[in-house]
Amino acid sequence: MKTGWGYTPVNSPTRHREAARRGLSLAARKELTGFVFFLPALVGMLIFFLIPFGITVYYSFTNGIASGGEFVGLYNYESVLNSDSFQLAALNTLKFNCVAVPLIMVFSLVIALILNKKLKGFDFFRAAVIFPLVLPVASVILFFQILFSESGAVNTVMAWLGLPVANWLQSPNAFTVLVILYIWKNCGYNIILFLAALNTIPKEIYESAELDGCRAHTKLFRITLQLILPPTFFIFVVSIINSFKSFREAYLLCGAYPHRSIYMLQHFMNNNFSNLNYQRLSVGAILVFLVIFAFVLILIRVKNREVWQT
Repeated sequence: MKTGWGYTPVNSPTRHREAARRGLSLAARKELTGFVFFLPALVGMLIFFLIPFGITVYYSFTNGIASGGEFVGLYNYESVLNSDSFQLAALNTLKFNCVAVPLIMVFSLVIALILNKKLKGFDFFRAAVIFPLVLPVASVILFFQILFSESGAVNTVMAWLGLPVANWLQSPNAFTVLVILYIWKNCGYNIILFLAALNTIPKEIYESAELDGCRAHTKLFRITLQLILPPTFFIFVVSIINSFKSFREAYLLCGAYPHRSIYMLQHFMNNNFSNLNYQRLSVGAILVFLVIFAFVLILIRVKNREVWQT
Protein backbone atom coordinates (compact mmCIF):
# COMPACT_ATOMS: atom_id res chain seq x y z
CA MET A 1 0.00 0.00 0.00
CA LYS A 2 1.50 3.35 -1.00
CA THR A 3 1.92 6.08 1.56
CA GLY A 4 1.80 8.80 -1.07
CA TRP A 5 -1.93 8.24 -1.54
CA GLY A 6 -2.60 9.06 2.13
CA TYR A 7 -2.73 5.49 3.47
CA THR A 8 -0.77 4.06 6.37
CA PRO A 9 0.83 0.64 5.96
CA VAL A 10 -0.91 -2.12 7.88
CA ASN A 11 2.13 -3.05 9.92
CA SER A 12 3.43 0.48 10.42
CA PRO A 13 4.28 1.70 13.95
CA THR A 14 1.82 4.58 13.55
CA ARG A 15 -1.16 2.29 13.02
CA HIS A 16 -0.11 0.13 15.99
CA ARG A 17 0.05 3.21 18.21
CA GLU A 18 -3.38 4.36 17.04
CA ALA A 19 -4.85 0.90 17.71
CA ALA A 20 -3.26 0.86 21.17
CA ARG A 21 -4.75 4.30 21.92
CA ARG A 22 -8.20 3.17 20.77
CA GLY A 23 -7.91 0.00 22.87
CA LEU A 24 -6.78 2.00 25.90
CA SER A 25 -9.65 4.41 25.44
CA LEU A 26 -12.15 1.54 25.23
CA ALA A 27 -10.73 -0.05 28.40
CA ALA A 28 -10.87 3.31 30.20
CA ARG A 29 -14.49 3.78 29.18
CA LYS A 30 -15.37 0.33 30.49
CA GLU A 31 -13.65 1.05 33.81
CA LEU A 32 -15.42 4.41 34.06
CA THR A 33 -18.79 2.78 33.33
CA GLY A 34 -18.20 0.15 35.98
CA PHE A 35 -17.20 2.80 38.51
CA VAL A 36 -20.35 4.85 37.78
CA PHE A 37 -22.56 1.80 38.41
CA PHE A 38 -20.60 0.99 41.59
CA LEU A 39 -20.74 4.57 42.90
CA PRO A 40 -24.27 4.41 44.45
CA ALA A 41 -23.32 1.29 46.41
CA LEU A 42 -20.07 2.96 47.51
CA VAL A 43 -21.89 6.11 48.64
CA GLY A 44 -24.46 4.03 50.51
CA MET A 45 -21.72 2.03 52.24
CA LEU A 46 -19.95 5.23 53.27
CA ILE A 47 -23.10 6.91 54.59
CA PHE A 48 -24.71 3.95 56.36
CA PHE A 49 -21.71 1.83 57.41
CA LEU A 50 -18.20 3.28 57.28
CA ILE A 51 -18.91 6.81 58.50
CA PRO A 52 -21.18 5.65 61.38
CA PHE A 53 -18.57 3.06 62.33
CA GLY A 54 -15.90 5.79 62.44
CA ILE A 55 -18.17 7.93 64.63
CA THR A 56 -18.75 4.93 66.91
CA VAL A 57 -15.00 4.41 67.29
CA TYR A 58 -14.61 8.12 68.10
CA TYR A 59 -17.33 8.03 70.78
CA SER A 60 -15.76 4.98 72.41
CA PHE A 61 -12.66 7.05 73.30
CA THR A 62 -14.52 10.09 74.67
CA ASN A 63 -16.46 10.86 77.85
CA GLY A 64 -19.71 11.43 75.95
CA ILE A 65 -21.43 14.25 74.12
CA ALA A 66 -22.99 15.76 77.24
CA SER A 67 -19.57 15.98 78.93
CA GLY A 68 -17.89 17.77 76.07
CA GLY A 69 -16.54 14.79 74.16
CA GLU A 70 -13.09 14.86 75.78
CA PHE A 71 -10.62 12.08 74.96
CA VAL A 72 -10.39 9.56 77.81
CA GLY A 73 -8.33 6.80 76.20
CA LEU A 74 -9.24 3.24 77.14
CA TYR A 75 -11.23 4.23 80.22
CA ASN A 76 -14.58 3.34 78.61
CA TYR A 77 -13.29 -0.07 77.56
CA GLU A 78 -12.06 -0.81 81.08
CA SER A 79 -15.34 0.38 82.56
CA VAL A 80 -17.46 -1.78 80.22
CA LEU A 81 -15.30 -4.89 80.58
CA ASN A 82 -15.49 -4.61 84.39
CA SER A 83 -19.23 -4.00 84.35
CA ASP A 84 -21.36 -6.78 85.83
CA SER A 85 -24.15 -6.17 83.32
CA PHE A 86 -21.75 -6.47 80.38
CA GLN A 87 -20.18 -9.64 81.76
CA LEU A 88 -23.63 -11.17 82.27
CA ALA A 89 -24.69 -10.17 78.75
CA ALA A 90 -21.48 -11.53 77.20
CA LEU A 91 -21.79 -14.83 79.10
CA ASN A 92 -25.43 -15.28 78.11
CA THR A 93 -24.69 -14.46 74.47
CA LEU A 94 -21.84 -16.97 74.39
CA LYS A 95 -24.03 -19.60 76.06
CA PHE A 96 -26.85 -18.95 73.61
CA ASN A 97 -24.51 -19.35 70.62
CA CYS A 98 -22.98 -22.54 72.02
CA VAL A 99 -26.42 -24.10 72.52
CA ALA A 100 -28.66 -22.70 69.78
CA VAL A 101 -26.29 -22.76 66.80
CA PRO A 102 -25.28 -26.47 67.04
CA LEU A 103 -28.92 -27.41 67.64
CA ILE A 104 -30.21 -25.54 64.61
CA MET A 105 -27.42 -27.00 62.45
CA VAL A 106 -28.25 -30.58 63.43
CA PHE A 107 -32.01 -30.06 63.33
CA SER A 108 -32.02 -28.38 59.91
CA LEU A 109 -29.63 -30.95 58.44
CA VAL A 110 -31.78 -33.88 59.62
CA ILE A 111 -34.93 -32.32 58.17
CA ALA A 112 -33.13 -31.53 54.90
CA LEU A 113 -31.95 -35.14 54.61
CA ILE A 114 -35.52 -36.35 55.14
CA LEU A 115 -36.98 -33.88 52.63
CA ASN A 116 -34.25 -34.71 50.12
CA LYS A 117 -35.68 -38.22 49.80
CA LYS A 118 -38.60 -36.69 47.84
CA LEU A 119 -41.22 -38.41 49.96
CA LYS A 120 -44.94 -37.91 49.47
CA GLY A 121 -45.95 -34.40 50.44
CA PHE A 122 -42.45 -33.04 49.83
CA ASP A 123 -43.69 -29.74 48.36
CA PHE A 124 -46.04 -29.13 51.29
CA PHE A 125 -43.35 -29.67 53.93
CA ARG A 126 -40.84 -27.59 51.98
CA ALA A 127 -43.33 -24.70 51.98
CA ALA A 128 -44.09 -25.29 55.66
CA VAL A 129 -40.48 -24.86 56.77
CA ILE A 130 -40.27 -21.55 54.89
CA PHE A 131 -43.48 -20.24 56.44
CA PRO A 132 -41.87 -18.90 59.69
CA LEU A 133 -39.50 -16.75 57.59
CA VAL A 134 -42.32 -14.72 56.05
CA LEU A 135 -44.36 -14.25 59.24
CA PRO A 136 -44.19 -10.82 60.93
CA VAL A 137 -42.13 -10.93 64.10
CA ALA A 138 -44.97 -9.47 66.14
CA SER A 139 -47.29 -12.34 65.22
CA VAL A 140 -44.57 -14.88 66.03
CA ILE A 141 -44.05 -13.31 69.47
CA LEU A 142 -47.80 -13.26 70.09
CA PHE A 143 -47.96 -16.96 69.25
CA PHE A 144 -45.15 -17.80 71.69
CA GLN A 145 -46.71 -15.65 74.40
CA ILE A 146 -49.94 -17.60 73.99
CA LEU A 147 -47.96 -20.82 74.34
CA PHE A 148 -45.63 -19.94 77.22
CA SER A 149 -47.45 -17.37 79.35
CA GLU A 150 -48.44 -18.34 82.88
CA SER A 151 -51.94 -19.23 81.70
CA GLY A 152 -50.80 -20.32 78.25
CA ALA A 153 -51.32 -23.51 76.31
CA VAL A 154 -48.18 -25.25 77.59
CA ASN A 155 -49.03 -24.75 81.25
CA THR A 156 -52.63 -25.77 80.56
CA VAL A 157 -51.49 -29.07 79.07
CA MET A 158 -48.99 -29.63 81.89
CA ALA A 159 -51.67 -28.99 84.51
CA TRP A 160 -54.04 -31.38 82.72
CA LEU A 161 -51.31 -34.05 82.82
CA GLY A 162 -50.72 -33.45 86.50
CA LEU A 163 -47.29 -31.88 86.00
CA PRO A 164 -46.10 -28.73 87.82
CA VAL A 165 -46.59 -25.56 85.77
CA ALA A 166 -43.70 -23.17 85.17
CA ASN A 167 -43.25 -19.44 84.75
CA TRP A 168 -41.60 -19.78 81.35
CA LEU A 169 -40.86 -16.15 80.54
CA GLN A 170 -39.70 -14.87 83.95
CA SER A 171 -37.48 -17.75 85.07
CA PRO A 172 -34.41 -19.61 83.79
CA ASN A 173 -36.83 -21.40 81.47
CA ALA A 174 -36.87 -18.22 79.37
CA PHE A 175 -33.53 -19.31 77.90
CA THR A 176 -35.13 -22.53 76.64
CA VAL A 177 -38.04 -20.58 75.15
CA LEU A 178 -35.65 -18.24 73.34
CA VAL A 179 -33.66 -21.16 71.92
CA ILE A 180 -36.88 -22.80 70.66
CA LEU A 181 -38.00 -19.50 69.13
CA TYR A 182 -34.63 -19.01 67.40
CA ILE A 183 -34.64 -22.51 65.94
CA TRP A 184 -38.29 -22.32 64.83
CA LYS A 185 -37.80 -18.89 63.21
CA ASN A 186 -34.53 -19.54 61.37
CA CYS A 187 -34.52 -23.27 60.70
CA GLY A 188 -36.36 -22.97 57.37
CA TYR A 189 -33.61 -20.85 55.81
CA ASN A 190 -30.95 -23.37 56.81
CA ILE A 191 -33.06 -26.25 55.44
CA ILE A 192 -33.34 -24.57 52.04
CA LEU A 193 -29.56 -24.07 51.92
CA PHE A 194 -28.91 -27.68 52.93
CA LEU A 195 -31.37 -28.92 50.29
CA ALA A 196 -29.59 -26.87 47.64
CA ALA A 197 -26.26 -28.37 48.72
CA LEU A 198 -27.64 -31.93 48.74
CA ASN A 199 -29.05 -31.54 45.25
CA THR A 200 -25.59 -30.76 43.88
CA ILE A 201 -24.27 -34.24 44.78
CA PRO A 202 -24.34 -36.48 41.68
CA LYS A 203 -26.53 -39.56 42.06
CA GLU A 204 -23.88 -41.66 40.33
CA ILE A 205 -21.71 -41.44 43.44
CA TYR A 206 -24.42 -43.03 45.57
CA GLU A 207 -25.07 -45.68 42.92
CA SER A 208 -21.38 -46.60 42.84
CA ALA A 209 -21.30 -46.75 46.64
CA GLU A 210 -24.31 -49.09 46.68
CA LEU A 211 -22.59 -51.37 44.16
CA ASP A 212 -19.59 -51.47 46.48
CA GLY A 213 -21.82 -52.54 49.35
CA CYS A 214 -21.76 -49.29 51.35
CA ARG A 215 -24.42 -48.97 54.01
CA ALA A 216 -26.57 -45.93 54.72
CA HIS A 217 -24.43 -44.53 57.53
CA THR A 218 -21.28 -44.97 55.43
CA LYS A 219 -22.80 -43.01 52.56
CA LEU A 220 -23.91 -40.32 55.01
CA PHE A 221 -20.53 -39.77 56.66
CA ARG A 222 -18.18 -40.63 53.77
CA ILE A 223 -20.11 -39.04 50.89
CA THR A 224 -22.89 -36.67 51.89
CA LEU A 225 -21.27 -34.84 54.78
CA GLN A 226 -17.91 -34.68 53.03
CA LEU A 227 -19.33 -33.15 49.85
CA ILE A 228 -21.46 -30.50 51.59
CA LEU A 229 -18.70 -29.20 53.87
CA PRO A 230 -18.27 -25.82 52.07
CA PRO A 231 -22.02 -25.03 52.11
CA THR A 232 -22.16 -26.23 55.73
CA PHE A 233 -19.49 -23.69 56.64
CA PHE A 234 -21.54 -20.91 55.05
CA ILE A 235 -24.71 -22.06 56.84
CA PHE A 236 -22.80 -22.16 60.13
CA VAL A 237 -21.65 -18.55 59.70
CA VAL A 238 -25.18 -17.45 58.76
CA SER A 239 -26.55 -19.22 61.84
CA ILE A 240 -24.10 -17.37 64.08
CA ILE A 241 -25.05 -14.04 62.54
CA ASN A 242 -28.76 -14.82 62.96
CA SER A 243 -28.16 -15.77 66.59
CA PHE A 244 -26.96 -12.23 67.27
CA LYS A 245 -30.24 -10.98 65.78
CA SER A 246 -32.30 -12.89 68.31
CA PHE A 247 -32.41 -9.79 70.51
CA ARG A 248 -35.45 -8.57 68.57
CA GLU A 249 -37.45 -11.64 69.59
CA ALA A 250 -36.13 -11.55 73.17
CA TYR A 251 -36.97 -7.85 73.48
CA LEU A 252 -40.52 -8.24 72.18
CA LEU A 253 -41.05 -11.38 74.25
CA CYS A 254 -39.75 -10.18 77.63
CA GLY A 255 -39.05 -6.45 77.34
CA ALA A 256 -35.92 -4.34 77.81
CA TYR A 257 -35.11 -5.92 81.19
CA PRO A 258 -35.86 -9.64 80.83
CA HIS A 259 -34.87 -12.47 83.13
CA ARG A 260 -31.12 -12.49 83.65
CA SER A 261 -30.80 -15.80 81.76
CA ILE A 262 -31.62 -14.08 78.44
CA TYR A 263 -30.03 -10.68 79.08
CA MET A 264 -27.91 -10.43 75.90
CA LEU A 265 -25.29 -8.02 74.58
CA GLN A 266 -27.96 -6.37 72.47
CA HIS A 267 -29.95 -5.66 75.65
CA PHE A 268 -26.86 -4.03 77.11
CA MET A 269 -26.40 -1.80 74.06
CA ASN A 270 -30.10 -0.98 73.74
CA ASN A 271 -30.37 0.06 77.40
CA ASN A 272 -27.30 2.28 77.10
CA PHE A 273 -28.83 3.84 74.00
CA SER A 274 -32.04 4.54 75.93
CA ASN A 275 -29.97 6.15 78.69
CA LEU A 276 -28.04 8.25 76.11
CA ASN A 277 -24.80 6.65 77.29
CA TYR A 278 -23.30 6.61 73.81
CA GLN A 279 -19.74 5.91 74.90
CA ARG A 280 -20.66 2.60 76.59
CA LEU A 281 -22.94 1.75 73.69
CA SER A 282 -20.08 2.37 71.26
CA VAL A 283 -17.68 0.23 73.25
CA GLY A 284 -20.19 -2.64 73.36
CA ALA A 285 -20.82 -2.43 69.62
CA ILE A 286 -17.11 -2.41 68.81
CA LEU A 287 -16.40 -5.37 71.09
CA VAL A 288 -19.21 -7.38 69.48
CA PHE A 289 -17.87 -6.49 66.03
CA LEU A 290 -14.34 -7.56 66.97
CA VAL A 291 -15.53 -10.88 68.40
CA ILE A 292 -17.66 -11.73 65.35
CA PHE A 293 -14.93 -10.61 62.95
CA ALA A 294 -12.26 -12.67 64.73
CA PHE A 295 -14.50 -15.74 64.95
CA VAL A 296 -15.45 -15.63 61.27
CA LEU A 297 -11.81 -15.05 60.32
CA ILE A 298 -10.77 -18.14 62.28
CA LEU A 299 -13.50 -20.18 60.59
CA ILE A 300 -12.31 -19.03 57.16
CA ARG A 301 -8.74 -20.00 58.01
CA VAL A 302 -9.91 -23.42 59.16
CA LYS A 303 -12.01 -23.86 56.03
CA ASN A 304 -9.04 -23.05 53.79
CA ARG A 305 -6.88 -25.72 55.35
CA GLU A 306 -6.17 -28.82 53.32
CA VAL A 307 -8.34 -30.98 55.55
CA TRP A 308 -11.38 -29.07 54.27
CA GLN A 309 -10.34 -29.62 50.69
CA THR A 310 -10.37 -33.41 50.93
